[in-house]
Amino acid sequence: MKRIKNAEFIISNTDFRKSPKTDLAEYAFIGRSNVGKSSLINMLTDRKNLAKTSSRPGKTQLINHFLMDKKWYLVDLPGYGYAKVSKKTNENWGKMISDYLINRENLVCVFVLIDSRLPPQKADVEFLDFVGKKGLPLALIFTKADKQSINKTQKNIAVFKKHMLGSWEEFPPFFISSAEKKSGKEEILGFIDQMNSAWEEQN
Repeated sequence: MKRIKNAEFIISNTDFRKSPKTDLAEYAFIGRSNVGKSSLINMLTDRKNLAKTSSRPGKTQLINHFLMDKKWYLVDLPGYGYAKVSKKTNENWGKMISDYLINRENLVCVFVLIDSRLPPQKADVEFLDFVGKKGLPLALIFTKADKQSINKTQKNIAVFKKHMLGSWEEFPPFFISSAEKKSGKEEILGFIDQMNSAWEEQN
C-alpha cells in the first residue's frame, strides 16, 4: 500500500520566483473552484488538514508548496473559474498561476482536477487548452466519484474524452478518485512514483 509518511508545509507565495530552490520533482494540483482539491490532497497525504478545505470556493489564493517524504514537492494552486471574485482578482490569480506553470523548471506534471459529475465545463476546457498550447505535461483526476454510480462516471469521462479529442491528438493519463472513499490514491501515488524515477534518471 503506497502512502506518504511525511508531509511538510514549506512556503506560500504569490510569485513563482519565491518557490523553493530545488532540483526535486514537483507536481501541481489545480482545478475549478470547489472541485474537491483540498480534500483530495488531504486524502493522498493521509492528513486531515494539510490543505485547508472550505465550503467557500476560492479559498486557496496562494501557491502552496508541501514537501513529501523529503523526496518531491506537492504544489496546491488556486482554483480557476470562480465567478464571485472581482475581475482584477481573477486576472491576478491567472497571471500568478500561468507564470508558475510556464517557468517552473522542475514541474514534472500538472494534475488537473475535473468534477466527474458534470459535462465539460468552459473553465476546464479553456485551462486545458492553455496547458496544451504551452506543452506542459498533464494528467487528469476525475473527482467526487462516490457521488454517483461508476457507470455514470464512465459515461461522463467518455463525453469529456470525446470533447477533448476534438482538438487534442491524444487523451492524457487520467484517474478516477473519491476523497471520501480514498479511491484513486494508490494509482495516483504509483504514477507519481514512476515519474519521480524517470526524473531522477534524467537529473
